[in-house]
Amino acid sequence: MKIALIGYGKMGKTIEKLGLKQGHTFPLIVDENNQGDFSSDRLKEIDVAIEFTAPAAAPGNIIRCINYGVPVVSGTTGWNDRFSEIEEHCRKMNSALFYASNFSIGVNILFNMNRQLARIMEKFPAYGVSMKEVHHIHKLDAPSGTAISLAEQIIEEHGQINRWKLEKGLDSDTLYIEALREGEVKGIHAVRYESDVDFLSLSHEAKSRDAFVAGVLLAAQFIHGKKGIYGMNDLLNI
Repeated sequence: MKIALIGYGKMGKTIEKLGLKQGHTFPLIVDENNQGDFSSDRLKEIDVAIEFTAPAAAPGNIIRCINYGVPVVSGTTGWNDRFSEIEEHCRKMNSALFYASNFSIGVNILFNMNRQLARIMEKFPAYGVSMKEVHHIHKLDAPSGTAISLAEQIIEEHGQINRWKLEKGLDSDTLYIEALREGEVKGIHAVRYESDVDFLSLSHEAKSRDAFVAGVLLAAQFIHGKKGIYGMNDLLNI
């Protein structure tokens, strides 16, 4: 496929490296230094755009791709408050968007297990739930999009948890998230249920960005030629 990269940071460069090995081409790469190339003329021959930028820039980038009729895969997190707006615009324009807070196959299996465990733990109120996530110091949003996804799943499935907060506390109806930024950590997420006598946890640790990039390229192939809104559950059929 001919892929446009919107954003050329560490993720963008890794996507390009692995994508070239898979036989894809990248005739358009856009970063903050060449925004003029992000135009309808340059996107005419593009099959799919992959967007990894910053929370403030992502909605505008996605809308531009949608307006130009290019299916877009986005992994930028931190703009959830505008997702409904973007989703509605995508459907109105009969375009395609694939969004995931995390493209790792392992993380999406974790999502599935997280939901199941939350349903079980609702029956055992002696266990409080908390979460810890660790990322590299360059990550702009906190908590991570993956942590927010995990938290929202718990709120949906666990009838005793009504909200999440980025702080420590003791309210039994609140999921408290600890977000740390350390070194070059690729990503660690752990959900912990603890009682007075024991605890159990679910966790995932990324060893390299390749875990995310493989999923991104699968998503790009999946959305090619489609219309509508998609996510990792659609790709993995779980």
